[in-house]
Amino acid sequence: MRFDPLYLNHAIAALDQTSALQQQLTNELSSGKRVNVPGDDPVAVGQNVLLSAQLQMNDSFSQTESSLVGRMQVTDSTLGSVVSQLTQAVSLATQGNNGTLNASDLKSIANELAGIRDEIVSLANTTYMGTYLFSGSQGNTAPFSLDTSVSPNTVSYNGDSVISYVVTPDGQQIQVNLPGNTIFNDSANDVLGILNNLIAEFSSGSSSAASQADATALGNALNYVSQQRVVLDNSITRLQAAQSYTQTQAAQMTAVQTDLMQTDMAQVSTQLSTAETQQSALIQVVNLLEKNNGDLFSLL
Repeated sequence: MRFDPLYLNHAIAALDQTSALQQQLTNELSSGKRVNVPGDDPVAVGQNVLLSAQLQMNDSFSQTESSLVGRMQVTDSTLGSVVSQLTQAVSLATQGNNGTLNASDLKSIANELAGIRDEIVSLANTTYMGTYLFSGSQGNTAPFSLDTSVSPNTVSYNGDSVISYVVTPDGQQIQVNLPGNTIFNDSANDVLGILNNLIAEFSSGSSSAASQADATALGNALNYVSQQRVVLDNSITRLQAAQSYTQTQAAQMTAVQTDLMQTDMAQVSTQLSTAETQQSALIQVVNLLEKNNGDLFSLL
């Protein structure tokens, strides 16, 4: 019979390996983690680092998105109020140009338009959490100031034209603000300038070709503001869709991370039971061999 003269040494080595495996499996069960140190599974550790970085990016975007959507919804509501005010102003301007009103009536319309103008200036200076909505990147600066010392009155813009964007985790770039000069005193649709002209024209007590032209221009400006509101609404929709996708992706990545790093309790329990059985058998073999000085024949 041929036999390995180092059988005892191999049996002891096998026992050590089984004992180490048993300790590893015991640690997994007690910690609930399959990977406790990088050496347990370097590949899994690397994948886990990448997943954690992506999850952190998603979480940061989710927090930013919530704040931005809240701000943008207030902006949208504010523009809704502006549209309502302008709709009323267009109606008054049309009425003032119908040729049936006397000087007193026209001056009354001028006063009503002045009230609407003042309300729109106030809306244009709306703040959200202490920051002006329509100042571009100059959030600490009130964007509009009214000067009634001249006729027609003037409104000055004190912000800038910076358009801000947010980049989603999947690389989309979404506009998140509307600078006030692009809404209220755009060169082609100067809402506040047109209103000031109409106020001055009707305050004279008569309508004219100029007031008729300005009434038409005010209608165009109303449409323009509505179009800018659509731009904002589209951005809100895109942000909310990106948030939904990010949350779904985060849930999927968390599940992958859990499978990657957490212990499968049932599987590890079975492996531990097998290791304990193997350890018990090896201990018996090693004890028998040690008693017989490694002589296999004496055990036959």
